[in-house]
Amino acid sequence: MRVGAHYLGRGRVEFVVWAPFRRSVAVNIVSPKARIIPMSRDHRGYWKCLVEELSPGARYLYRLDEQIDRPDPASHFQPEGVHGSSELVDHHSFTWEDECWRGIELSRMIIYELHVGTFTQEGTFEAIIPRLDELRDLGINAIEIMPVAQFPGERNWGYDGVYPYAVQNSYGGPQGLKKLVNESHKREVAVILDVVYNHFGPEGSYVRDYGPYFSDRYRTPWGEAINFDDAYNNEVRNFFIENARHWFQNYHLDALRLDAAHAIFDMSSRPFLLELAEEIERLSKQMGRKLFLMVEDDLNNTRLIRPRELGGYGLDAHWCDDFHHALHALLTGEKSGYYLDFGRMEHLVTSLREGFVYGGRYSRYRRKCHGDSSADRGAEQMVVFSQNHDQVGNRMLGERFSALVDFESLKLAAGMVLLSPYVPLLFMGEEYGERAPFLYFISHSDQALVESVRKGRGEEFREFGWSKEPPDPQALETFLRSKIRWEGRKNGKQAILLNFYQDLITLRREIAALCDLDKRRLEVFGLEGELILFMRRWNGESHILGIFNFNLSDKKLPLFPCRGEWRKILDSSDKVWDGPGALLPEKITAGQEGIIRGRSLALYARQEVRER
Repeated sequence: MRVGAHYLGRGRVEFVVWAPFRRSVAVNIVSPKARIIPMSRDHRGYWKCLVEELSPGARYLYRLDEQIDRPDPASHFQPEGVHGSSELVDHHSFTWEDECWRGIELSRMIIYELHVGTFTQEGTFEAIIPRLDELRDLGINAIEIMPVAQFPGERNWGYDGVYPYAVQNSYGGPQGLKKLVNESHKREVAVILDVVYNHFGPEGSYVRDYGPYFSDRYRTPWGEAINFDDAYNNEVRNFFIENARHWFQNYHLDALRLDAAHAIFDMSSRPFLLELAEEIERLSKQMGRKLFLMVEDDLNNTRLIRPRELGGYGLDAHWCDDFHHALHALLTGEKSGYYLDFGRMEHLVTSLREGFVYGGRYSRYRRKCHGDSSADRGAEQMVVFSQNHDQVGNRMLGERFSALVDFESLKLAAGMVLLSPYVPLLFMGEEYGERAPFLYFISHSDQALVESVRKGRGEEFREFGWSKEPPDPQALETFLRSKIRWEGRKNGKQAILLNFYQDLITLRREIAALCDLDKRRLEVFGLEGELILFMRRWNGESHILGIFNFNLSDKKLPLFPCRGEWRKILDSSDKVWDGPGALLPEKITAGQEGIIRGRSLALYARQEVRER
C-alpha cells in the first residue's frame, strides 16, 4: 500500500494515511486555498481520498477526529520543520540525466561517508557538488550520506529524524538531494543513504497520534521500539518498506545503510529485514540495476547477510566494527569500553582472515560469548574503516584519528584499510588528516529534552573513563567546530597524506591481487611480540605482500617468507611521504632479512605493478 500524498498530474492528488483507531480523518489543505476534504476508510485502517485542482507546493495537514491537525507521517517535505505543515512534492518534474547509470559493484566500491551539514560551510546538498570531482580524482566512487530524514531544528547528526520520507529542509529539501544524486551519477559516483528504521526521534514525532507504530515489548537506547512483530505490524512494516522504495525510486539512490539493526526488535518467524530484502530484490529487477542494502549491527549477526537459501535474510553487506576496534586499539593503546576486547595482533589477523573477531568467542567487555562466525561470508560483504561518524563522534571530544596518533600511524591505518580484502570506507576529511573534531550536536526546541540529552551524553562516557565535561550538544559553536576545513588538503602534511591515500586507492584499483576481494586467496599471520603483520594476496599471476609494523620502533624482520623475487612498490616511511626514510630494500627474495621502520607499511609485488 502506497502511503503519503502522491501527485498524479493535471492537478490530481492521491492521499493515503494509516490511522486504524480514528473515527474520521480529513485532509486539511492549508494553502494556497484552505479547504477540508473528508477521507474514506478501508478495512485495514487506511484512509484515502482523491483531491482535484491541487498543485505541487500546496501545504496540508491531516485532521484527526475533527479535533487535531497533524503533519503527514509520510510527508515528502517539511519546509517549516517538524511541527509545520507538509508540502506536496511532484517527483516527476525533476529532469534526471542518469538514464545510462547502472551502478557500481559492491566489491569495487570505495565509500566516502559524509555529513551534509558539516562537509561544507554552506551545509547543503548543492554545496557538495563542486567537491565531487576532487573526490572522484581521489578514487572515491561511492558517497554515503548520514541520515537526511527531517529532524528538529537545523543541525543534527540525523538520527533524531521523525519524518522518514521527508528530506531535511535546511539541507536543500527534495530538489537539493536529487541534484546531488544526479550530478554524482554523471561522474560515475554511487550514492548511499543512511536510514533509521529502529526508532523515531524524540521531538516532532506525531506517528503515535495515527496508530500503533510502537511496541512496549522492547526498549531501544533511544526510546520506544518500532512495532515490527506485534498486532498491526503489517501496516508498520509497509510504512518502512515503502520508505525504502521511495528512496530508490524517487531519488535514484544506489544503496541504503540500515542503522543499528540490533535495535530492530522482531521475534516473528518472517522478520521485517527479510521481507525488506525480498522486496528490494524485486525492485532491483524492475529497475534493471542492483540496489544494495547494507547493515550496521552490534551483534555480529551473520544471519543478516547470509543468503536466504542458507537461512539468512539476504542483506548485501555488514559494517565491521571489529576491524576498526582491532586497528584502533593497536595504534592508540586504548583499553577502556569496548576496546577492552582488543589490542593484540591476533585480533587484527582474525579480522583480516574472517571479518568478525568475535564470531562466538568470549567477550570480556560483554561478559559473555559474542557474535557469529563470518569466516564463510564473502569479503565484499564486509565494510571496514579506521574512522566513521560513530567512532569519532561518540568520543567525548570528537577526536579524529589525526588527534590521537602520529603521522606515520595515519599512513599505516590508511594502508590497513585500503589494502584489506574488504570494502573500504573513509570518513570525510580522513584522507588528508582533518583536524577539526566531529562532535555530537542537536538543535531541539524543547529545553527539558536538551537537558536530558546533555545528561545522557555525560553518562555515556563514564565507561571509557572520560571525566571532562563534553561540549554542549545544543550550542551552535559545537556544530560550527565540526565543519571540516577542506582547504587544508592542499598544504603540508595534509597534502602528502592526501596523495598517499590516492596512491593506495590507485594500487587497489589497478593491481589484480588487490582489486579481487576473496578471502580464499589470502594469507595473514602476525608476530605478536614484535607487532608485525604479513598479508599476502593473489589473483592468478598477480601476487602482493604487505608488511605492517605496528611497533613504535624499527624492527628487524625474520627471514623473508615468500618464494621468488619481489619488488617494492610502496613504502610509507619513504621521504616522499614525509617519512624518516625507508630501510627495507627495493628488491627482496626468500630467506633475506630486512629492517622495517616503526609504524610503517611496505608493499611488494611479484610481477608487473600496473595491470589494466
